[in-house]
Amino acid sequence: MPASAGRGILRAAMPALERDDVDELDLLMRLAVALAIGLLVGLERGWRLRDTPEGQRAAGLRTFAITGLLGGTAGLLTHSFDNLLFLGLAFLGFAGAFTAFHWLESREEGRNSATGVISGLLVFLLGAYATLGDLRVAVAVAVAATLLLALRDPLHDWLRRLQWAEIRAVLILATMSFLALPVLPNRTIDPWGVLNPAEIWFLAIMIAAISFGGYVAVRVLGEKQGVIVAALAGGLASSTATTLTLARLARQQQEAGPLLAAGVLIAGMVMGLRVVLVAGLLNRAMVVPLAVPAGAALLVLALASAVLLLRDGKGKSDQTDSPPLALSNPLELATALKLALFIAVVLVGAELLRRFVGDTGLLLGAAASGIADVDAITIAMSRMGQQQPDSLHLAAGAILLAVGVNTVAKSVMAGSVGGLRLGLFVGGPSLLALLAGGAAYWFW
Repeated sequence: MPASAGRGILRAAMPALERDDVDELDLLMRLAVALAIGLLVGLERGWRLRDTPEGQRAAGLRTFAITGLLGGTAGLLTHSFDNLLFLGLAFLGFAGAFTAFHWLESREEGRNSATGVISGLLVFLLGAYATLGDLRVAVAVAVAATLLLALRDPLHDWLRRLQWAEIRAVLILATMSFLALPVLPNRTIDPWGVLNPAEIWFLAIMIAAISFGGYVAVRVLGEKQGVIVAALAGGLASSTATTLTLARLARQQQEAGPLLAAGVLIAGMVMGLRVVLVAGLLNRAMVVPLAVPAGAALLVLALASAVLLLRDGKGKSDQTDSPPLALSNPLELATALKLALFIAVVLVGAELLRRFVGDTGLLLGAAASGIADVDAITIAMSRMGQQQPDSLHLAAGAILLAVGVNTVAKSVMAGSVGGLRLGLFVGGPSLLALLAGGAAYWFW
């Protein structure tokens, strides 16, 4: 590389360090950040190897701290020499020495792992970047790397729990997304101007991805973490499926009724938060009209859940394992296609109801949609509120109506499947939550 080109790249990489205006305090702060990066990664590495006898570790807390400082010093010298070649030679020299020591350690202990070497190289580069580039980027990468190192055991356990069908579904949908989205027409294709194939497919992927987070959480948690954690994860994936599963378990374990009812209410809380999140991502103006009544309703559900958990008594929750929630993989291609089709139907139906029947018909359609699903009507109304700002309150009301109908449907499901006792435990707080949410919406 020509020297002039190297100097140009170097100047572009360090906007905060101009040669003619170097602040000594700024340099010291950048060196301190480089040292802190080494200490952060070294803390995790040193703690993991804390039982290894002194002198038998290739790198611990002090070594990583010095590595960060070494990278920062190399960055400053590179800046002084105005030549990237120095930084490259310094990195190669450090990489050779650091890798050699790790190789000796691995040969002595008979284990093969490149994590320690890669961590050391990354700390050196981040230390150098802290003195040459954006401090926020350097710190963010260091925190992310430390989290990945610290979560080794949970990540490995999660990988063991995954099935090939789940991995395949992610790969297929990711491939189709990157291949299909650029090909699908990014314009409306219907006479009413509501069906945009590219947009509908993107919305289906977004909803499936949010649901997949809950699905993975349920798969990772298994049956050891208790009903409450499973209700939180299951509510993110499907509050209806979670309600059905807990209701079936309540019929078998009548004594665990309060605990399982609390689980149903918690799943409903997560569903409400999810609706506000999805609507906010699509239309920020929808956040306040939804958050005010949703907050009032969720507060009631939270208090009721706490009362039911206290009534359940100490020790009972440990006797009721998390049930195997019957959730389908939301990233399966068939599931994603059905979701996209349902979104399209609701979009067209909502527009036709609004045009030919009026606001009352739109609200009735939202209520009917809420019996089966709240995501599609949330998407439809959020888009309508964005395209027609004067109908923002109508759109918010339609979403809240769908959520209310869905809540009532789950209360009926809990009572019919889990018994009258569970139905009362779920239906009573749900009714109070709906009244609180309706009152908040009315006064707002």
